[in-house]
Amino acid sequence: MDKSAKGNALPILITMGEPSGIGPEVARAAFDHFGGKVGTHPLKLVGDATVLGASKDALIPTRSKVSAVPGTPDPANAACVTEAIEIAVKACLDGEAAALVTAPIHKSVLNAAGFAFPGHTEFLAHLTGARRAVMMLASDTLRVVPLTIHMPVADVPGAITKQSVFDTAEIILTALRRDFGILNPRLAVAGLNPHAGEDGVLGGEDAGVIAPAIAALKARGFAVRGPLSADTLFHEEARKTYDAALCMYHDQALIPIKTLSFWDGVNVTLGLPIVRTSPDHGTALDIAGQGKADARSMIAAVQMAADMADARSK
Repeated sequence: MDKSAKGNALPILITMGEPSGIGPEVARAAFDHFGGKVGTHPLKLVGDATVLGASKDALIPTRSKVSAVPGTPDPANAACVTEAIEIAVKACLDGEAAALVTAPIHKSVLNAAGFAFPGHTEFLAHLTGARRAVMMLASDTLRVVPLTIHMPVADVPGAITKQSVFDTAEIILTALRRDFGILNPRLAVAGLNPHAGEDGVLGGEDAGVIAPAIAALKARGFAVRGPLSADTLFHEEARKTYDAALCMYHDQALIPIKTLSFWDGVNVTLGLPIVRTSPDHGTALDIAGQGKADARSMIAAVQMAADMADARSK
């Protein structure tokens, strides 16, 4: 069996996430939606057998067990949550799985149990030894990356540097080729200020920091445009001119994609040696265990993980 054929036969792993949230529900719903197989990839659920309610052949069980009450997360379950992620990451790194799809975790509960990372992305970067991990939100309509993520808006300008713009853009462009099969990817870069600074009248970061980074990327042969005014970057005609948009802060990126693709947006981690996707929503503790969870984002995440894994194996 050649390398690509072997890769196409490897399973895609779905971790359970926070057991008191909707993670196990949407993980199982996605498994059932695909009938246990997406394309040529079998699906495997990773976590506590009781919580996931999966058959033996569909499950990779954790050693740790949980006692979960829907809607009431417990730090005592943290060991099982993180073990599921560790098992799945190791399988991907060892070439035993094609991709990882993670159900949402509850960060504050994990932190209360001693979890030393702000969230999934940082933990995955640690487990895989990645130099830098980048969060992309993606759908069939739009792909966006926020340069800065969970920080006060007042701190954003100081966090934008020529190096961070350059490095993030390079990771995006590499991923568009490797993971999305786009041979000549095009990247649009949003400005920070209204009208991308209006030639310095509305702020100096666009011309003084972002533009030099874009010039350096162009000098490397990348197809990059910007800084562009964010208010005209996301309408239908504009979206046809690029394959992904690099935005300067959280809401600049997430508002357009959640407006256009609220139910089928996917969180993709770029810059890792493995393929990782997740649904673009949280644990939804308020509806856990009530049969109300919408699995469309998890279904989209599983499909995107399979497509990315296949692109990498070519």
